[in-house]
Amino acid sequence: MAAAPGPWMIIIGRIFVGLGVGMASMTAPLYISEASPARVRGALVSTNGLLITGGAFLSYVINYAFTKTPGTWRWMLGVAGFPALIQFLLMLWLPESPRWLYMENKTDEARKILEKIYPAEEVEEEVQALKASIEAEKAQEGPVNENFFAKLKAAWGNVVVRRGLYAGITVQVAQQFVGINTVMYYSPTIVQFAGFASNSTALALSLITSGLNVVGTIISMLFVDRYGRRRLMIVSMFGIIVCLVVLSVMFFEAASHAPRVSHSESFNFSVNSTCPSFVQASNPASWNCMTCLNASPKCAFCSNGASQYQPGACLVVDDALKAKCHSEHHRVWFTEGCPSKFGIFTVLLLGLYIISYAPGMGTAPWIVNSEIYPLRYRGLGGGTAAVSNWVANLIVSETFLTLTEALGSAGTFLLFAGFSFLGLVAIFFVVPETKGLQLEEIESVLQEGYKPTLFCCKGKAEEKDSGR
Repeated sequence: MAAAPGPWMIIIGRIFVGLGVGMASMTAPLYISEASPARVRGALVSTNGLLITGGAFLSYVINYAFTKTPGTWRWMLGVAGFPALIQFLLMLWLPESPRWLYMENKTDEARKILEKIYPAEEVEEEVQALKASIEAEKAQEGPVNENFFAKLKAAWGNVVVRRGLYAGITVQVAQQFVGINTVMYYSPTIVQFAGFASNSTALALSLITSGLNVVGTIISMLFVDRYGRRRLMIVSMFGIIVCLVVLSVMFFEAASHAPRVSHSESFNFSVNSTCPSFVQASNPASWNCMTCLNASPKCAFCSNGASQYQPGACLVVDDALKAKCHSEHHRVWFTEGCPSKFGIFTVLLLGLYIISYAPGMGTAPWIVNSEIYPLRYRGLGGGTAAVSNWVANLIVSETFLTLTEALGSAGTFLLFAGFSFLGLVAIFFVVPETKGLQLEEIESVLQEGYKPTLFCCKGKAEEKDSGR
């Protein structure tokens, strides 16, 4: 892609990269969970999330460094290939999942790997648990080597798998519909919505939001095996909802208190430079900066030289006019958001939103999906949930800018708050706690049927821990 002679090669390369990311997003947490002791499984799967968010943060830093380098985007894409090459080489030495080996009747190989993972006194117990689980599945479901459609049909006909899919798909879709990837993908644009006009300033502030995502993932690693996946997700959703509602209010207030458009300021740049919609407006006195930016054709706001918050000029979007605006004392050119005294508070709330998201909804859905399905259906279940995640991601990211044009920034974030509330309700009623349970024990929880409780009541995982 870095050496692409035209857009077609970038598109083809992006398809292959997308296939790789899609496969890794399902198989990496699945592999980690099957090769991890139950007591630290959540933290180790969270490590996968940490390295993803950490990698995203580093990519922002590297991209920022290349912004003024000749061949900017080629360097950005080319450098990204080196970590992948190193990872590929290291993966050649990874052992196979012990659970998968046992399912394939390679018991000696599975035992050798389990001996490296578990203390000596726990190995036999784990081997027996694997043996009992696989034998029970073979007895109940028949041969394990079915074609895809037969296995899919059997999965939905199995009450344990079906309940697992309800939980797994719920958390994955909820993870996307809280709007996180719109914040990560469009964070520079959102920062500009908040009133920071400079592209470099917006990108620098987006580095902070990306860094906070890493911090939140570290918090998840510390607490996910102590307080549980379900509890972290519920607390996370409460924080997300509050932040999204307050963000919506902030964006509404910023739009309501946007600087007015001055007739004299606008025509000061010449009649032909003034926004045509403003010139033809029946009531130009009612115009403010947001009215100017929402005009069609697209217009820009050049702030007042005395103060950004005083009436400014509404002008045609043009590079020459932009340069002229910047050349005049203390004037700033705005195209996405307006000068706002609420801007810094909006950025702080974005940071709080990410800190609320990352420890719970950022990592816990992948942990849940790596451990909630019976061994025979773990690949199918995790893959189905991963597909639902990426489909939801596509829907949310592709509609974000359209929603901001139709509803405004305030309405868009309020809509995400509504989706988050629905996700919170769904998680409360269909997602069981899996903390501290062996993968085989989770199957029995789903078999019996999950009955939701508040934090005050102990589930099986808590009862097991207290029994120890």
